[in-house]
Amino acid sequence: MKKKMKFALAFCNRGFMPGELIYGAREDMIKAVTDAGYDYIAMDPESTRFGGIETRDEGSLYAKWLKEQEGQYDGVIFSMPIFADENGAITALRDAGVPILMQAYPDEIGKMDFAHRRDAFCGKFSVTDVFTQYQIPFTVLKPHVVHPLSDKFKENLRDFAAICRVVNGMKRFTIGCIGARTTAFKTTRFDEIGLQKNGITVESFDLSELIYKVNAKSENETAVRDKKNHLMEYADFTKVPEINKNTLAKISVVIDEYIQEYHLDAVAIRCWNEMETILRVCPCVLLSELNDRGIACSCEIDLTSAISMRAMSLASEEPTAVLDWNNNYGDNENKVILFHCGSTAQSLMIEKGTVTEHKMFAKGDPGSGWGTNEGRIRPMKTTISNCLTVDGKVVMYVSEAEFTQDPIEETYFGCAGVCEIPNMQDKMIKLAKGGFKHHTCVGVGHMKDVLKEAFITYLKYEWVEID
Repeated sequence: MKKKMKFALAFCNRGFMPGELIYGAREDMIKAVTDAGYDYIAMDPESTRFGGIETRDEGSLYAKWLKEQEGQYDGVIFSMPIFADENGAITALRDAGVPILMQAYPDEIGKMDFAHRRDAFCGKFSVTDVFTQYQIPFTVLKPHVVHPLSDKFKENLRDFAAICRVVNGMKRFTIGCIGARTTAFKTTRFDEIGLQKNGITVESFDLSELIYKVNAKSENETAVRDKKNHLMEYADFTKVPEINKNTLAKISVVIDEYIQEYHLDAVAIRCWNEMETILRVCPCVLLSELNDRGIACSCEIDLTSAISMRAMSLASEEPTAVLDWNNNYGDNENKVILFHCGSTAQSLMIEKGTVTEHKMFAKGDPGSGWGTNEGRIRPMKTTISNCLTVDGKVVMYVSEAEFTQDPIEETYFGCAGVCEIPNMQDKMIKLAKGGFKHHTCVGVGHMKDVLKEAFITYLKYEWVEID
């Protein structure tokens, strides 16, 4: 899942300021970026005075160079070691097409003479003001001025890299919708045309085609055998009858074929009840495995959950899961049991899950639901999020919480965890009043600020504040 990020570096200049400070800034920024594990590109420092951008001509030169590198960088870091010239800056970066981080150097007490004073604290506002006038999105992080070699800037780099991953991964991608909306759930409706306006393409496939493709495959095919061996390693299949193991392997191969042929970045699947009544399996564990591979996959054709899952997976570089707001946890008003039948990524669980028969289907039709991956979600800090489509817009909420070590009785079916959410009762009211569904999505770690910056500043999603 993890991709080495590459940043384009740019440095400002201003005629009457001590431009020699740019030389040190270039060295500092290159060291900061590479030490943090990222890569960089930078224009030849001999191309402009001091290697900075000051005039419109120098800005045009940088813009031309940046255009030549298009597709080779994930974001731009605009470094202001001194007070910047906004005319050069806007000319250089107005067509960057990626997130832009504004970094300004701090002044040092004892180095405030004219040869050393930077005034970047002030100059940063000059640049951000003009970028706002031109409606060019950019990112500013705390603190307002920060040295590239400081621990705080290392945090800034980490967050900016996450913002870049979300923005670049979400502005144009494709979701495969395998099957029609689960008939009983109008709660998972979505606006396909509205999603397209936001760069999200939906490719729809009839579930009957998947069933046909599965039935046409033999368990002796190399791809099916390899997939079966992989699944047996992935989770504990010891309870599953051989015929159902083979069917699950075939379904997984067919889903992979859809992903490869149609270049799908995420998937939503109609998981009941045709797969159970016709194929005699429940595909939960297959969704779990897809999520662990970095392909956001939601069940019950909850396509908008797949959108939230993809965003969080890009931000954290970890798998995500879609879960039901399922049960209160005793009398504790800030704890809830989040659950699903077994689509949760294995890496989010305490230990390897056990593949069982879906108890709900087994109740009325024994032998029809092999494939749930049962277990418990591991304790961790988490982010919760989901979205809906309204009048052509993507509407998002994001909050932060923590999965605890609180026990859930062994007889509790499925994969679940106890999640502690500050002010949960107020949030439940806001979610209910906002028309959000009975699902929420969870990711690894706290990333609300990163997602908010990506969603609002760059992707132009609507934001609902529930905290």
